[in-house]
Amino acid sequence: MTTPAGEHGSLWRALSDAGNLGNRFLAGASATTALADLATSSSLGGARQSLRARSVLLATKDQLAAALAMIELDGLARRMVLVPPGVPPAHLASIAATAEAEAIVSDESDPVALGLRVVPCGTALTPDSAPRSAAEITEWILLTSGTTGVPKLVVHDLGTLGGPARAKSPVVWSTFYDIRRYGGLQIFLRAMIGGGSMVVSSADEPTADFLARASARGVTHISGTPSHWRRALMSPAARGFAPHYVRLSGEIADQAILDRLAAFYPDARLAHAFASTEAGLAFEVNDGRAGFPASVLTGRDGGVELRVVDGSLRIRSSRNAKRYLDGGSLAGPDGFVDTGDMVEPLGDRYYFAGRRDGIVNVGGQKVHPEEVEAVINSHPAVAMSLVKARRNPFTGAVVVAEVVAKEKAADEALKGEILETCRRSLARHKVPAAIRLVPSLGVASSGKIDRGHG
Repeated sequence: MTTPAGEHGSLWRALSDAGNLGNRFLAGASATTALADLATSSSLGGARQSLRARSVLLATKDQLAAALAMIELDGLARRMVLVPPGVPPAHLASIAATAEAEAIVSDESDPVALGLRVVPCGTALTPDSAPRSAAEITEWILLTSGTTGVPKLVVHDLGTLGGPARAKSPVVWSTFYDIRRYGGLQIFLRAMIGGGSMVVSSADEPTADFLARASARGVTHISGTPSHWRRALMSPAARGFAPHYVRLSGEIADQAILDRLAAFYPDARLAHAFASTEAGLAFEVNDGRAGFPASVLTGRDGGVELRVVDGSLRIRSSRNAKRYLDGGSLAGPDGFVDTGDMVEPLGDRYYFAGRRDGIVNVGGQKVHPEEVEAVINSHPAVAMSLVKARRNPFTGAVVVAEVVAKEKAADEALKGEILETCRRSLARHKVPAAIRLVPSLGVASSGKIDRGHG
C-alpha cells in the first residue's frame, strides 16, 4: 500500500497537496499562523538547512511552535524526537543518547541543552525561501506513556502515522491531547493531510478558556480521552460549544460517558477509537455503544488485522510502528503487536476490561479497576471516578474508589447509593471497600486519568 510519505515526500508536501492553503490555519493560545505563510517563511529562523539529515530533539513548551517545527523538520531531519512537556532532565539525557541526537529545537530561553546544539524556534515566522525538497524519510520518534522509568522510544514515519488521515475535508480540528502524544498527533496529521485547519490546546489553559477559544475559532471536530471529556462536561463552557464530530480515544469509553456526550451534543457524530503508540490506529466505533462489534475481528479494514489471544487484543497492520529505537522487540514473530489491553466477549460484542498490567489481586481474584469505574460512572450523580488498590492484611489488597460528584453538595448518602450500584452489578470482591468523595481527579499529561504510576 502506498503511504503518504511515498506519495508526498514530506508533511509539508502532503498539506500542500491537500490544497486551499490560503484559508487554512494553525491556532495556538496566543498566536495564529496562516499555513500559506509557511511557503516563504520559517519558524526556525535561518537554521533550517543546518538540520538536514540530523537527529533532532523537538522540545518546546508551546504546542503551536511544535506543530510548525514538525512541518519544517519532516523530510529534512533524519530523525525527529517528539518530547512532550514534563519529561525529567535525567530521562531527557537518556533519550538524547538513545536517539543519537545532534541538536535540540526549543522555544525556551534557557533550555536543557544536554551539550547539544540549540536551535531556537517559535510561533513568529521569518522570511525563508530555501526549497523544501524532501531528501529524507524522517523517523518520527514518539515516547511511550504510563511508565515510571525512562519511556521507550517508538519509531514511526509519516507513512505509518498518516495512513488514516487521507480523507480530504476542510474542517477545523482540535484536541485536548498534546500533539506530541500519539492521540494528539493523529488529529494534527488528519487536519494537515486532510485539508483542514487546527486549534491546539495549551497545558496552562483552563478547560473553560480552551472550549471558548475552540468555539470562537469555529472548531467542528474535536477529540480527547474519556477523562478529558469528563472534566470538560463539568465546565459550563461545554454548553456553549457545538461540535459536529466528537471523538474519544486513549482510555476505555464506557457507556456513561458516551451517553453523556450524546445528550450534550445531540447533533454531533460520536465515535470512539482504539489506538496505541506501538500498534497505531486499529479501528473506530460509530454506533454510540461501548466496546466494539465482534465482526471487527474478522474484517481487515485498511489492512488492519486483529486477534484476541489469552484475552489480550493484538494488532498487525501497516500502521504499526517500525520498531523500538533501542532495538527491543515491538511485535511478536507473527507481526502482531500485543497491546496489553484485555477484552471480554459478550454476545456479538467485545468489551474492554482494562490493562493487563493494572489488575488488582484481591485474595487471589482479579479485579480490573476500569470495570469498577464503569459501574460507578453509570450512577447519574457521578462525574468521574478512580479505583485503585489498598493494602489489606487478609486479602493482600482491596479496591477503593475516589469519586467526583456532579454536584458539590454530594454527601454520605451518595456513597451508599454508589455502593449499592456496585453490589448489584459486580462480584463481591470487586465492590469497593471504601469510597471517598473528592473535588477533582488528576489527569496525566497523556490525557489519561492519573493512576499514580507514571
